[in-house]
Amino acid sequence: MHGLSSGRHRRVPSAGTGKLALKLGLCLCAGQLIAGPVLASAAEAAPVVTATTAKVSPKITETTSTRTLPWGRTVRITAKVINPKTGKAVTSGMVRIQIQSGRSWKYAGKLALGRSGAVTFLGKPKGATTYRTVYGGSGSFNQATSNRIQVRVVASGAKVLVEARKHKGALYKYAAAGPRRFDCSGFTMYVYRKAAGKKLPHKANSQQRYGKAISKSRKRIGDLIIFRSGSYGYHAAIYAGGNYMYDSPHTGARVGKHKIYSGNYVVRRLAA
Repeated sequence: MHGLSSGRHRRVPSAGTGKLALKLGLCLCAGQLIAGPVLASAAEAAPVVTATTAKVSPKITETTSTRTLPWGRTVRITAKVINPKTGKAVTSGMVRIQIQSGRSWKYAGKLALGRSGAVTFLGKPKGATTYRTVYGGSGSFNQATSNRIQVRVVASGAKVLVEARKHKGALYKYAAAGPRRFDCSGFTMYVYRKAAGKKLPHKANSQQRYGKAISKSRKRIGDLIIFRSGSYGYHAAIYAGGNYMYDSPHTGARVGKHKIYSGNYVVRRLAA
């Protein structure tokens, strides 16, 4: 005979689940974004999200120190993650910053949220740049992406001077405008086009009519200097500070940093 099975059934306890949290950090060095691991944390139980517990989609608000900055300066981008249901800051999880490259986005660094629910990234864009921040999600919160943040970079005297230095040692050649040989106005024409996107004529006398007129006492690095005989401009150079300039002087000479030799000159500003 077969025995009858009992109407009582034993309940099998369900197995609990857990997650290992890994904390990552970001080191900000000299205004550059450098991502790297800090330390793997000890295992801790993550909140269990059941089918009946819907995750919250947080909101990211972002601010920038400026939307337009001179070349070589630092921009600060701050992202804050908010729980829209409570209006309170989200204090857990990571925020990444990305830079647009064509149609795709490139990772540029990440930071962990703290009590304030906000993180600040620093960067030195070399040209017009579009950023966005991405919250990776945590516990009961979904991933979220900010709006695009566009930062415009304007040419500065520092950038002009950097470009001028690159051609130190290039030989003078009459009517040459680079990149290996220059006459005086060919040198300034080439440098301002590369560093500031400014188009100048290939003649010192004509170049003195471009840009904004600046008094000698207010000149600064990167300004255009035109030496004159009477009112006629005969030599062009780029101010380097300390009563020095970068120029391509004459036949047999090379582009270099030389002392300003005359007081009869005008100053024009073509970069911020």
